[in-house]
Amino acid sequence: MPHPASIITLLTDFGDRDWFVASMKGVILSINPQATIVDLTHHIGSHDVQDGAYVWKSCYKYFPDGTIHVAVVDPGVGSDRRPLIAKSSRYFFCAPDNGLLTQVFKQEGDLEVREIENRQYRLDAEGHTFDGRDVFAPAAAWLTKQQPFVSYGRVLSDAQRFPVAQPQWEQSALVGEVVYVDVFGNLITNVSLRHVKEVREITKRPNPLIRIGGHSIDGLVRCYAEGDHGPPRALINSDGQLEIFCKESSASALLSVTRHEPVKLS
Repeated sequence: MPHPASIITLLTDFGDRDWFVASMKGVILSINPQATIVDLTHHIGSHDVQDGAYVWKSCYKYFPDGTIHVAVVDPGVGSDRRPLIAKSSRYFFCAPDNGLLTQVFKQEGDLEVREIENRQYRLDAEGHTFDGRDVFAPAAAWLTKQQPFVSYGRVLSDAQRFPVAQPQWEQSALVGEVVYVDVFGNLITNVSLRHVKEVREITKRPNPLIRIGGHSIDGLVRCYAEGDHGPPRALINSDGQLEIFCKESSASALLSVTRHEPVKLS
């Protein structure tokens, strides 16, 4: 069972133009001036819960045990959707109940999830448009002050999750899809190294033929530097996923593809 640390991470779609992130930090530091606040990113696409979930799961596990991770990508703010606080064997998580925790559930397994109901851990506000400041920031900050996790609210067993696509065999090809496009335009897929090995075993080819966006890529390279200027290439990235890239340019722009684009290996 984790012991709350003084580290709070923030992930939002707020950007850095307005006062939103600064307000959340001010609330946290007003409750615990010794808190350490780490910005994961504030440039998730507006309202894009799936991208937020993917980025969150890609980095939260590299923090010390007891870290409190707060994510706010919340198109349903002010509605009946529930504010959640959750606990795994290593971390704490605060997020709206809109599927943002989906990938965390997948990686962490069992989570104890509670609704943030206790008014002691909220700010009073006239409106209902800024739960990042009024609910999630104070909830996280009070946790660093050793408030009991059970005191936040009732246990929930029906937190929202969205479907996570898995590669499937279609005739003689394994078909996955692009699940994330990074800032460089690299296309990260849901095809893992395990899937690539499976394709090799079934097709008896040393390197898979990869097809995406009307282009074919024969086999894998080891790193970006081994790519070519122009045509796309493929590699296994440091997270163990198949990634399509163009050397020093955007594969997404070149291929005119984005998330959910099919990728076929044969």
